[in-house]
Parts: sequence; C-alpha cells; structure tokens
Amino acid sequence: MEEPNLADFPAALPRPQALYEDKHLLVLFKPHEMLSVPGRGEHKRDSLAWRAQQYWRNALIVHRLDMSTSGLLVLARNPDVHRQLSMAFAQRRVHKRYTAVVAGVMAEPAQPDAQGWGVIDKPLALDWERRPLHVVDPVNGKPSQTRWRILPARPDDPAYPIAHTRLDLEPVTGRTHQLRVHLQSEGHVILGDPLYAQGEALSAAPRLLLHARELAFTHPVSGKELAFESPARF
Repeated sequence: MEEPNLADFPAALPRPQALYEDKHLLVLFKPHEMLSVPGRGEHKRDSLAWRAQQYWRNALIVHRLDMSTSGLLVLARNPDVHRQLSMAFAQRRVHKRYTAVVAGVMAEPAQPDAQGWGVIDKPLALDWERRPLHVVDPVNGKPSQTRWRILPARPDDPAYPIAHTRLDLEPVTGRTHQLRVHLQSEGHVILGDPLYAQGEALSAAPRLLLHARELAFTHPVSGKELAFESPARF
C-alpha cells in the first residue's frame, strides 16, 4: 500500500482494536462506516487495512466487510499466511456469524434444521443499471445461500420505533451485499440500510444494523482452533 501522509488527517490515527495478534495474523474490529480497504481517490484512503499498516507494517487484508457493516476481520502478516487464510475462506472452512435487526416480524423458518436454522437460497447479481446495488437474479445470478434463525428478545435489547426482528445470520457463500439483499428479498430489509431500506425502515436506526459477531478458523501455522466474538452494539 502507498505510504500514508498523516498530514491528511487532523489527529493521530487511533490504533485499531485488536482481539488477537501474533507474528502471523491479526483479528481486528472494524467500526461501521469505515472502509475495509482504501477506495479510489485520496478522500477514500482511510480504511481499516490502511490504519492497521500504521501499527503492523506487514498487515494484509484477507476478507472484507461492507463499509456500513461493523465487526471482525482477520488480517495476515505475511504472504504465505495470507494465501492459506484466503484458501480457508474460499473453501468455506471459516465460521462467520452475524447479528442483524430487520423490519417487520419474521415468521420462523418453514423447514428449520435441528438448531432452528432456515436457508435463503437465491442467486444474486450486480444490478448494472443501479450499481453498486445487487438483486436476486434467477437467470444470471451466482448461487448464494444464507442460513438464518430468529434470536429471542432480551430485556436489554434496544427499542426501535417500528416492528422488528433480531436475527442470527451465517453466509454460506460470500457474495457482495448477500445478507442485505437476501433479507430484502424476503420482505424484511435490515434497519438503517442506506442502500436497500426506505422510509421507516431506513429512519428507524442511526446505522445499518448488521454486525459480524463471530469468527472462527484454524490457525494456519500452529493448527490451533481460534474463535472470537464481538457482541453487536445495537
């Protein structure tokens, strides 16, 4: 990555929150409304990957979260570990679980498994006329599956001004905007979604209520099983 010019920023960049670090990899927390990697143009240079390199000079991003999504990201600290972690994601050997709050009262899955999970199985494609939006496209879309289940309400859950449902989500595939589009297609858009929500569902929350809560994988060097959790702050 390009060397940073700290004069571009009015204050020192805060150190990213690390849940884990060793000489091989990092697990960091990405706040909502922060890019995972630098975008095009100087005004989009700031990102979790860019900030991480100010403290861990060899940090290499392995996967991404949408800018509006908060949660856990793993970064490698050398090219070999980056390759191994990338393969683990591609081969679906990494556990990922999200928390979301969606508009409306969702019914339980029609055909749940033993743990109460249902599956949304709908192919997704980029909507070229409205990019970066994505849509369900049975003809040209790529296969996409999301596991979901309803989370029971808790006394300390935040209140929102419209009917809503809190969900566990597990993306089986990793398509762009997959969770957001799958839930929208079921008639339950994520609250506060700046791309897919409208009206009351958009204004009901101050941010996109989607958070990458859990991440678990095998350490590519030690072989140790690692598991991390960062509860949603909504």
